[in-house]
Amino acid sequence: MANTSGRVIGVNGNMVSVEFENAISKNEVGYIHVGDIRLKGEVIRINGNVASLQVFEMTGGIKVGDKVEFSHEMLSVELGPGLLQQIYDGLQNPLPELAQQCGFFLQRGVYLDPIPNRDWEFTPVAKVGDTVYPADTLGTVPEGLFTHQIMVPFSFADVAWKVVSIKAKGTYNIREKIAVIEDPKGNKKELSMVFSWPVKKAITHYDERLRPTEPLVTKIRIVDTFLPVAKGGTYCTPGPFGAGKTVLQHMTSRNADVDIVIIAACGERAGEVVEVLKEFPELTDPKTGRSLMERTIIICNTSSMPVASREASVYTAVTMAEYYRQMGLNILLLADSTSRWAQAMREMSGRLEEIPGEEAFPAYLESRIAEFYERAGKVRLRDGRFGSVTIGGTVSPAGGNFEEPVTQATLKVVGAFHGLSRERSDARKYPAIDPLGSWSKYPGIIDVKKVDFTRNILFKGSEINQMMKVVGEEGTSVSDYMTYQKGELLDAVYLQQNSFDPIDTSVSVERQIHIFDLLFKMLAANYQIEDKKEVRVFFNTLRQKFLDWNNVEMNSERFGQIEGELVELYSEKMASYDPDAQKLM
Repeated sequence: MANTSGRVIGVNGNMVSVEFENAISKNEVGYIHVGDIRLKGEVIRINGNVASLQVFEMTGGIKVGDKVEFSHEMLSVELGPGLLQQIYDGLQNPLPELAQQCGFFLQRGVYLDPIPNRDWEFTPVAKVGDTVYPADTLGTVPEGLFTHQIMVPFSFADVAWKVVSIKAKGTYNIREKIAVIEDPKGNKKELSMVFSWPVKKAITHYDERLRPTEPLVTKIRIVDTFLPVAKGGTYCTPGPFGAGKTVLQHMTSRNADVDIVIIAACGERAGEVVEVLKEFPELTDPKTGRSLMERTIIICNTSSMPVASREASVYTAVTMAEYYRQMGLNILLLADSTSRWAQAMREMSGRLEEIPGEEAFPAYLESRIAEFYERAGKVRLRDGRFGSVTIGGTVSPAGGNFEEPVTQATLKVVGAFHGLSRERSDARKYPAIDPLGSWSKYPGIIDVKKVDFTRNILFKGSEINQMMKVVGEEGTSVSDYMTYQKGELLDAVYLQQNSFDPIDTSVSVERQIHIFDLLFKMLAANYQIEDKKEVRVFFNTLRQKFLDWNNVEMNSERFGQIEGELVELYSEKMASYDPDAQKLM
């Protein structure tokens, strides 16, 4: 392809107007020469022979007439063994190595190899003469807890390639030639363990995209029971500042039933990003007893970094997630916060002088958010294995207003809504997910009829609580007061969960079913109680039993003992119950 160059004719923030010769493409990468520094940018608009280039660095020092060099390559990430345990910025620069090279302050125009240049123990799977297609496995290398598959690059033509040569089992450098393949026309390609893929193009090398129906167990009771997430599904967690989004993410990262966790900290405050970087290596993986970082990748761009790189970070993260999904693994991508990503789009749209939409966000905000969440999914690969990418995005609406555009655009495309409540967080009821205003379209671990029954108790208890604030306790009937106490019991015993308690922080499916079944019996029973004092004593005792139970070793024998004590203690006050009851008795 002919060399394409241009020159700067205008600068507006991180948006640079470039007059170019020959042909260029949208999303192509270009480099602006500022003295001895080359600043990386992406073409986001072409108008005649003038391109708008969004620069991923600070643009100070750029002047009219500076040379621009176009690469004829899309904004891409490198994929290969060595991604796990890495900490990148939005352009896949390894931040620890960048800090070693640049010192305390990062320098502009420094771009390092994203994947460590090291040797790997390669074991061939394909043989000379085999026919392979893009995404087919040529061999494997051990990468920590997983067997990393070395695949035919996704960008190759989807035709039958013939394996001409492949290395024998042994140790090779990651960028060393390990195989040669040939297409039907006789064109040969030399392959290493690393290849590139454009971040804004979804990886679709699979046989079938499946409906997400298998619950993704997070070991958080309110999520798994009332607001479940599915493997390959999507969910969002909007909430005001200080409502516990970060702690909830840590709980999910550590306990979710997934193979790999990818954190995209896009535009968060520097203090929160530093907190993530400090705490994640210290988190113990309950699956292995080792550091959680061994199966984690972190992409971080703080709010003080250029908005263009913030916008790129979510695409970098989801591309890596799709790459590991192609190996038959289950990936959880947590994007924090998509509001900052949307704000970056708003700022770039303003510099392009596009017609603004609601609250000055671009008119295409909804389509961009939908495109991102649509890259989640559970798929059946060509070899019959299954893989999934689950995307959970946090939203930070100003003032906790869920009616703002980013939250509303997100709610249109996700499968579950975990809305955090300021009222619950102020009352120290964590996780502060509002059980009444949140919802999920996915199946959970508990029978839906029982869940609907208990949710109905929460709704009725909330209504009675509002009424009691007006008429007082003395104006409330014993029956209504009992319903209110049932809702309080369900909240205190089941919905609230202590993430800092070594036992309560992680609740297995079996334990959740045990607790819920006992609760359901108690909630569905028709208590023969004479006055409100007895109601209060009954439920406070039961609540205390559960709180004590959460601080002892959990097992079925102890559960049966507590259940027996409760039934014996209150046998005179309990009538028979119907496990399939669909209404309050």
